[in-house]
Amino acid sequence: MSDSKDYVSRSDELGNIHISEEVLAAISAAAALEVEGVACLTNPNKKNSTKGIHIKLEEEQVVVTMSVLMTYGHTIPEMGKAVQEAVKNAIESMTGLAVSAVNVNVGGIVFPPKEP
Repeated sequence: MSDSKDYVSRSDELGNIHISEEVLAAISAAAALEVEGVACLTNPNKKNSTKGIHIKLEEEQVVVTMSVLMTYGHTIPEMGKAVQEAVKNAIESMTGLAVSAVNVNVGGIVFPPKEP
């Protein structure tokens, strides 16, 4: 996403609804951070305020690509699947838009601090 706001639009019988990609990214971030094993989101592009979340519309469906850091001790495939389901459910229930894919990149592992 660039500095200009991009919107995902859908029409219904009363008119048009425009949802900012930043809103979809915020919904995605909140859902991902609720998953056990996700330590934080990563931001490979420091100037991007969506913390490493990219939203794209393909054939009337939303595609989400995100990068996360996981907490040591969790299984990567299980945590990734849980993030995919959480993000998909959150976007579809809050916006009514269909999600075709949630791509999760695990950028690293966060180790808990050692106890003295």
